[in-house]
Amino acid sequence: MSINTNNMNKEKTQKKILIATALSFAFFIAYDFLYLQPKQAAVNEINKQTAVQQTTTQATQNSAPATINKSVTTQNSAPATNTVVTSDIISTIETKNNIIKIDNLGRISQVTLKEVQYVDSDNKQIHLFEQNQLRPLEVRFANATINNEAFKVNVVASMDKIDAINSVQKLTLTQNLTSTTLTKVLTFYPDGHYDLEVSSTNKEEFFITPGFRPNVLADMYADHGALLALNDGTLNIIEDEDMEKSAELIGVNVASAFDRYYATVLYNYDVSMAVSVMKDINDSPNMFIQAKDNIKLHGYMGPKNYKSLVALDERLSSVIEYGWFTFIAKPMFTMLQYIHDYVGNWGWTIVITTILIKLILFPLSHKGMVSMNRLKDLAPKIKAIQEKYSNDKQKASMHMMELYKKEGANPMGGCLPIILQIPVFFAIYRVLLNAIELKGSEWIFWITDLAEMDPYFILPILMGATMFLQQKITPNTMTDPMQQKMFQFLPVVFTFFFLWFPAGLTLYWFINNLFTIAQQYYVNHIFSNAKVQRHEKHVEEKTHNKK
Repeated sequence: MSINTNNMNKEKTQKKILIATALSFAFFIAYDFLYLQPKQAAVNEINKQTAVQQTTTQATQNSAPATINKSVTTQNSAPATNTVVTSDIISTIETKNNIIKIDNLGRISQVTLKEVQYVDSDNKQIHLFEQNQLRPLEVRFANATINNEAFKVNVVASMDKIDAINSVQKLTLTQNLTSTTLTKVLTFYPDGHYDLEVSSTNKEEFFITPGFRPNVLADMYADHGALLALNDGTLNIIEDEDMEKSAELIGVNVASAFDRYYATVLYNYDVSMAVSVMKDINDSPNMFIQAKDNIKLHGYMGPKNYKSLVALDERLSSVIEYGWFTFIAKPMFTMLQYIHDYVGNWGWTIVITTILIKLILFPLSHKGMVSMNRLKDLAPKIKAIQEKYSNDKQKASMHMMELYKKEGANPMGGCLPIILQIPVFFAIYRVLLNAIELKGSEWIFWITDLAEMDPYFILPILMGATMFLQQKITPNTMTDPMQQKMFQFLPVVFTFFFLWFPAGLTLYWFINNLFTIAQQYYVNHIFSNAKVQRHEKHVEEKTHNKK
């Protein structure tokens, strides 16, 4: 009895799954546009107000994080973001890729990216940090008295200007306090990364921070916050505004504060670091690395460019993460990078990758299309059975299952392949959304930046048109007029939301639609020929019987 009841519901289940799949895509995009973007605007406004509030309370914000040890409890209060505002730049370092400014407290006050593709909406070179945020290399002392003094005594730099464009250069920062001397020795490399040695005299314990994340593109499409890579290979990611209480982590190799495209990183794979992660007044994470009285680190500030990071250390690729589908997305990006090395253009790389993905998924999608065509051919017979046994659902289910078995059709065969392809779509979505490599990359004619929206909306319109055509030629077994209208409206909805999506992502979807249409035409042609052959055979048999 229960088996027959389940069989009876399979056709309805298939329709529900197809509808749910389509609606999930629509909801995913609508959620981004209608909810996340307005929320991000509100968050930006809160951040601006917070910066003003913090400036008036800076005297109480320079406290040191609690020392990490076995006695640490959840009662340790976290210091809010230090907002000491200073315009006193004591040293400027220029490398091949960036310009780094050091302020009078020995912190990295600002980093300006020099490469031509890293420009903002005003066509000015990108600055990584905003005013009134926690700066990289800020030091907090465990001793409260020394800590308070440290925020009042200027640091002395060994050089006020350093040219590290073509050679490695060193800078020494010294802060003479009453009971200790803090010394930072920075070694800058032409590619913009640096080595760091920090020490204090008299064994005064201190903490050092990679700073709050860059705030260049902290939108709601991708994760942003703090990332800690542990020596067991695991990642601990704490997103902005999502931190409930302070945390203490040991066995850390990498501490990275990141937005969608950019990051500031302190790392050392030769030692295991202890890190205090403390929430600010917005419940966003601030990281402090326990140094005791000395520490050696490597640092990086800039775009999360795969080649740049792995050139420093292959393990730094962990700084680039793609959310839930990282396990699929990372191999996918590796494939993209490999193809780009040969093609030399990210637009054509996306086209080729899309084709390869379609070829890999061809057997799966082909099976789904064949099943949908078979179900479409059986639709009149199924409807007849449903009408004949409208008062006996058990018999209707039994006869439908007999029909499916006789014709070799699977009522679930059309939607299952679609569901299995969803993780692939979301993986490529995250890759193309997070890949800084697309920044400033041209494709053809009007597409000058694949990381930005199509300025003339040509790709979104083409994507919508191909989606409409794909829908027209795809077999539809739905009998409910409301369901049919819902599906017919989807191309319009998708086109609207894709108007603001990165051109690289829209290009992927457009090419994907083109090859899906070609594949659907192929399957439809096979079934059309099969129908003709069956009809000719039927006519031949009928003629033979008459004779």
